[in-house]
Amino acid sequence: MSFALIEDGVTEETCPLCGRPLGSMNVDRHHLIPKTFKGTQQFFVHKICHRKIHSVFTEKELYKSFHTWEALQAHPEIETFIVWVAKKEPGFYSRTFTTNTKRRK
Repeated sequence: MSFALIEDGVTEETCPLCGRPLGSMNVDRHHLIPKTFKGTQQFFVHKICHRKIHSVFTEKELYKSFHTWEALQAHPEIETFIVWVAKKEPGFYSRTFTTNTKRRK
């Protein structure tokens, strides 16, 4: 899988979370280590994938436990999401809601 690391203006073509082609619509940038915790490295991801990550995890959880693509992909809720979104076109976007588990934190 080729990741879309933003470095010197050069990007690869697949989303590091879901593995689908990025396309040119509905693309966001994600910091594996949140900016709040001084993360600087950014990756292009689908907007829906980015919103899903932030709907499931707090910034602190991302920093402590989910700061690699493998860790994110191994989480059960993200696994289910990846299976679902794999059937969608690269430009697909639908509103993502915050999970009840995150709301309770």
